[in-house]
This record gives sequence, C-alpha cells and structure tokens, in this order.
Amino acid sequence: MGRSHETSGKKEIAKKKKEKQKAKAEKKELRQSNTSKGKDLEDMMAYVDENGNLSTQPPDPRRKKEIKPEDISLSASGNNDREPTERQGTVTFFDLVKGFGFIKDADTSDSFFVHNSDLSSPVKENDKVVFEVARGQKGMKAILVRKLG
Repeated sequence: MGRSHETSGKKEIAKKKKEKQKAKAEKKELRQSNTSKGKDLEDMMAYVDENGNLSTQPPDPRRKKEIKPEDISLSASGNNDREPTERQGTVTFFDLVKGFGFIKDADTSDSFFVHNSDLSSPVKENDKVVFEVARGQKGMKAILVRKLG
C-alpha cells in the first residue's frame, strides 16, 4: 500500500477549515432564527414613559399632561428670562472675498467671529457696530450685526 499524500499539517488545516465553516453555518442559522422579519408592528413598537425611559407598555392616557408650546425651552441654559444684550464694538478684520471677519467688543475687549450672513449691511475694518453674541460651532460669534451711524 502507498502512503497518503496528505501530511499531518494538511490534515490539521483541513480540520480547522471545516470547523470554521460549521461555526459560520451555526451563526447564520442563529441570526435567521432571531430575525424580526414578519413580526407584528406592536411587537416592534417602543414607548417613552413620563420619565423619558423606553418601555414596552403604551403610556396611560389618564396620566397625560397638557403642555403649552410657550413653556418649551429649546436652549441649553436655563436662564432664558434675560433679554439678549446688545454690545458695541469695532470691526478689527473683515475679508470681503471670504465673507468673514472679527469684531472686538468695546467693553470687554473680547474678539468675536462674524460671518457675512450675520450682517445687516456691509462692513469694513474700523467700522463701529452693534451686535449680539451667540454660541457657534467653534465658540462664541457675533450675530445680528448692524453698523452704527
């Protein structure tokens, strides 16, 4: 009888390959058995309770509270009672081509970014302006900018 051409290393590799294929087939079967296809809409529905937690039970309509739209605050800070204050400043830099610049506050000497879309009229360097401050993507920025005089 002749010797087998398969060595023990080749046998091990083939054995590991078959084990991986078997494990992969088992995982596939498990995924297919746990799929949510064909489920009823009610089985997939999630509800939010009065505390903001997810729940499988719909909320009790008797515990429903009426909320007035003016009571809803969309800002991050809780002090919305203050009126926004106007600030005065000087345009220290403005690039007409790129459409942005900086305004230096007259009181605090802080510098604020200003975009062309926040201007009511065109400005240039050393113009005196009145503006408000709001949080932008990269920090505080000047908005509602209008030229003085």
